[in-house]
Amino acid sequence: MAVVSQKKRKIRLGNAEARPHFVEGSIVRIFIENFLTYDSCEVYPGPNLNMIIGANGTGKSSIVCAICLGLGGKPSFIGRADKVGLFVKQGCLKGLVEIELCKTPDNIIITREIQVVNNTSAWFINKKPTTLKTVEEQVAALNIQMDNLCQFLPQDRVGEFAKLSKVELLEATEKSIGPPEMYRFHCELKNFREKERELENLCRDKTNSLEKMRQRIERYKQDVERYHERKHHLDLIEMLERKRPWVEYENVRQQHEKVKQSRDQAKEEVQNLKEMRSPLSKKIQETEENLKSLDIKIRDKAGEIKDISQKCKQKQDALEIKDKQIEEINQALRMKKDEEMDRQRKIHNTRKMIEDWKNELNAMAVCENLQPQIDAVNNKLKELQEEKANIDSDISDLTAEKMNQEKEKKRINDNLEQLNNVMNMKEEHLKGRFKDTHTALVWLRKNKDKFKKKVCEPMMLEISMKDNRHAKYVENHISSSDMSAFVFESQEDMEAFLVEMRDHRKLRVNAVCAPHESCAESLPSRPIEELHKYGFFSYLRELFDAPRPVMSYLCSQYHVHDVPVGTEKTRRLTERIIQETKLRQMYTAEEKYVVKVSAYTNLTLSTNTSLKVAQFLNSSVDTEERRQLEKQQQDIINASQALDVRLTALSERKKHLECRDNQLRQQKKELLERGSRRRQLESKIAVKYDSLRQLEQDAINLEKEFQQANVKIKEINIQKVRLVTELMHLIKNCISLNILKVDLALQSATVAAEKNRLELEYKAASVQLKAAEQRFNELDDRKRILTKNCKELLKKAEYICKLTPDQHLPKEFQTAFQALPSTLEEIDAFLNEEKTRASCFTGLNASVVEEYNRETQEAQQLTEYLEEKKNELDNYKQNISQVKEKWLNPLKKLIEQINVKFSSFFSSMQCVGEVDLHVENEEEYDKYGIRIRVKFHRSTELHELTAYHQSGGERSVSTMLYLMALQEFNKCPFRVVDEINQGMDPMNERRVFEMVVKTACKESTSQYFFITPKLLQNLTYNDKMTVLFVYNGPFMLEASQWDLKAFCRRRRRLGRMDEQ
Repeated sequence: MAVVSQKKRKIRLGNAEARPHFVEGSIVRIFIENFLTYDSCEVYPGPNLNMIIGANGTGKSSIVCAICLGLGGKPSFIGRADKVGLFVKQGCLKGLVEIELCKTPDNIIITREIQVVNNTSAWFINKKPTTLKTVEEQVAALNIQMDNLCQFLPQDRVGEFAKLSKVELLEATEKSIGPPEMYRFHCELKNFREKERELENLCRDKTNSLEKMRQRIERYKQDVERYHERKHHLDLIEMLERKRPWVEYENVRQQHEKVKQSRDQAKEEVQNLKEMRSPLSKKIQETEENLKSLDIKIRDKAGEIKDISQKCKQKQDALEIKDKQIEEINQALRMKKDEEMDRQRKIHNTRKMIEDWKNELNAMAVCENLQPQIDAVNNKLKELQEEKANIDSDISDLTAEKMNQEKEKKRINDNLEQLNNVMNMKEEHLKGRFKDTHTALVWLRKNKDKFKKKVCEPMMLEISMKDNRHAKYVENHISSSDMSAFVFESQEDMEAFLVEMRDHRKLRVNAVCAPHESCAESLPSRPIEELHKYGFFSYLRELFDAPRPVMSYLCSQYHVHDVPVGTEKTRRLTERIIQETKLRQMYTAEEKYVVKVSAYTNLTLSTNTSLKVAQFLNSSVDTEERRQLEKQQQDIINASQALDVRLTALSERKKHLECRDNQLRQQKKELLERGSRRRQLESKIAVKYDSLRQLEQDAINLEKEFQQANVKIKEINIQKVRLVTELMHLIKNCISLNILKVDLALQSATVAAEKNRLELEYKAASVQLKAAEQRFNELDDRKRILTKNCKELLKKAEYICKLTPDQHLPKEFQTAFQALPSTLEEIDAFLNEEKTRASCFTGLNASVVEEYNRETQEAQQLTEYLEEKKNELDNYKQNISQVKEKWLNPLKKLIEQINVKFSSFFSSMQCVGEVDLHVENEEEYDKYGIRIRVKFHRSTELHELTAYHQSGGERSVSTMLYLMALQEFNKCPFRVVDEINQGMDPMNERRVFEMVVKTACKESTSQYFFITPKLLQNLTYNDKMTVLFVYNGPFMLEASQWDLKAFCRRRRRLGRMDEQ
């Protein structure tokens, strides 16, 4: 095998003539030995476009593998074998790849020896051993990226380019054509953003922790304050408890001094009172004797006064009785006056009422004869009643008729429901067996208006067996696919239905079209009567009913009109039937027979198969019966609606008659009332006249009654004068006796007052003496008790303050005691208040202070740490802002330039393509990506380039044009594209090829390797292209014997010989 270049060059290290034509880092020479299909091969590519052409399997892609592995690439970059040892030619233990790269001032030669045994590689640079890391550094320094599909696209990874995510495509583009710092800035941005996110999360968590810690500190602070406050209260309580016994002692001591002085005074007072009380006893005895004589005289005068007072009382009672008699006479007279005034008022009212009724009676006309009017109204009422009775009768008849119709409608609905249940069972069977067909059936029922002609549902639903026992014949005769097929009368309707179902809804359904000329009425080849002798009883067509299009299709396709069905007798006569009738198909009781005549031997061959059990048609619906029931149902509905109209009209007429009846009855009532009013008035006037006469007869003589009353009052007044005279005489006697009694009473009162005064003085002196003695005794007892208490309280106070009996109270206690209350009440109140306050501070101890101090210190440390992290976060944000500006603006400009080239390439192909920067979130730098959108047809919209939306050829064109757009920027030294034109149509392949030639053959562009197994004819070429042909076969020359110039000379010589 050999590879020969069109213009063979031997480029050596330091060759000054060749160097200017190559971009630094481009491939000058490739040498491989024992590599894949090659024994030994040396390739000299050109500085611009290199077309590597050869048939499939000759080894074109092996050169691509050599480039990848020779420059430090991994086998996974190629997409073939996973171990480097598998690239050594079969049967060899070692392989060699040597690549010479253009570099200033001297080229660099990288050699890789591959060992099969342990799958290892030895590396050399300029024939000197080195390491893989050094090779990778040298390659990276020349901006060669074997893992970048934008630079190196081998055959087995062409499809992966379209599968690149937008993010991966952006990174590959940055590495390929961007400035060296662009990808670094992008990575820094992603790292900075990750760090920023981590710091934000850390700051958020630490802030939350600090907030919670501050809340705990705040709670602890309150507890600490409460702890100190409680301690203050406890100290105050302790000092109050120390002062209290001293105050008690001082109070008791002062009481003791006061009680001692009071006891001495009480002793002196007792002595003085005893001396003052003795003269009062004698004076009291003298006064008591004088008082007794005066009391006797007073009782005598009181008895006389009592007798005279009793007599006066009797006279006064008699006078009161006389006054009551006079009042009764006057009351009777007033009642007579009131009775007479009431009688006069009634007479006036009665006369007024009689006068009003007379006026009304005079105003009323002479009673006319109202009977004719009343009779006329009665006649009208009678006519109305007769008409209402007729209407009620009609309504009753119509209601009964409607009830009968409702019963009949219910019976028909029940029958239809039974038939529908059978249809539902058949539909459920269809749904279970042919789910897509059932889905299409539901759609068809909703969209029948979209079709021009009749569309029948699947045959298994449309066919109705006349006898379910014969279903097996029909099902065995018609295929399962046709049983589930829709039947159309129009071919256009069927095609539209199938496009909707199969293309748009992805449903697997069957459809057939009935013949244009109906075959439903086709006649059999012979009457069935001729076949009765063989046991045949019917043709298949007569065993079932079906719509006309379905029957037409079955007659045309399955000849159901000419396939007889027989009995067991038919099976016994099979051979005879075949010979005599020449039938091609027939059915016996349990078998199907098919008869064929051989086209070669002209022999008659028959096959019989057992009939399968019916699955679809064993539940049939009598379509004729169903149509009859539906027609009856519609007739009943129409009749019911007509009855409703008649009933509504009769009800309205009945309401009108009832309204008229009420009007006539009101008119009759008014006529009757007009006839009876005059008689009522005359009767009332007569009654009132009788009442008036009676009232006039009952008159009272008030003057006579007044005179009689005055006579009675005068007699009573004379009696009253006599009683008053006697009463005055008794009163005078009573007054004189009362004057004497009063004098005696005054004397007695004077004596009694003196006695009382003396007794009070004696009693007061005795009380004072007793009180003084008791007070003295009490004070004496209290003095002894206080003396004892003083001693005990002094000991208690000294004990509480921890003092000895001869030790004075310290000054610090005296100073503290001065700031505290000075009375026991105030001390007790203050002490209770402090104890209450202290008791409110429960659950507190010294540990809360320690916890507070520890939390405060930790919060301070966390605050400092958080401040440090926030500063670090601000630095990262500042770095992100700076790096983003350095990265994003050049990136946008670069992508815009790529878009201009890419769009231009697509426009030249009468297509549309766009490249833009896809950003979901400006802060998520790891989600930035390049989006490629293309449109190859005018009727479509721009779609994103994916591995699924575009065809293989469209993806290849898009990939190639994107790589060509990158080629314009020349940041990488070479690009390799392997067989990307596979799958392109000739037009696109020609256009792409012309773009590749035009772009890759420009001055100062990077080197380009384009591998393809074929090329179109009459393509446009450029002088800067290098075409490398790869041949393979048993008659190939050795590589050392390949001389292209000799071949060219020989070809020219043969050409001249042909001309001669």
